[in-house]
Amino acid sequence: MLILFGVLDGVPAAHDAEARAVSRDLDVLLLTRAETLRSHPGQVAFPGGRIDPGDADAVDAALREAWEETGLDTAGVEVLGTLPELVIPHSRHRVTPVVGWWRDPSPVGVVDVAESQAVFRAPVADLADPANRLTWVVRDGSVVRRGPAWNLEVAGETFFVWGFTAGILDRLLSALGWDEPWDEGREMTLV
Repeated sequence: MLILFGVLDGVPAAHDAEARAVSRDLDVLLLTRAETLRSHPGQVAFPGGRIDPGDADAVDAALREAWEETGLDTAGVEVLGTLPELVIPHSRHRVTPVVGWWRDPSPVGVVDVAESQAVFRAPVADLADPANRLTWVVRDGSVVRRGPAWNLEVAGETFFVWGFTAGILDRLLSALGWDEPWDEGREMTLV
């Protein structure tokens, strides 16, 4: 999985988060997974996938998958490092987050509609905006699961970010000191 930060276009974030030292130009690359996929269909995610036999390591796999899913020219990516391995609770997939800086942005978009249905940049300042944040809730009998989420408008389209991706974004914003207080009682129940 590739968490790719950079100045991905000339459109600044709507939210001014300078008090948190977040530039309005800083973006993170996301995509919406195809509805036909078996795992996490239709969800917003970071580019990524399985390590193939030809990949040297998780970094190689993350860059290859980002290229396959978005057309990203990986030569313009500076890999900053990896985060500790995580497990996606629902699917039990093991994921190594690779963090990168997009020093030389290239055009990106949907490469294969069987893999993704949208590729977009998410302004980090808009992720910090409390107005975009809410809590997702899933009730399964007596079990209630919840976590951070976003309703994020990008280029006139609204994306709902939740689950594993939202959890990572939430932890990153907090760890970097970029989060802002938000109303965790504002909830959206998912079916």
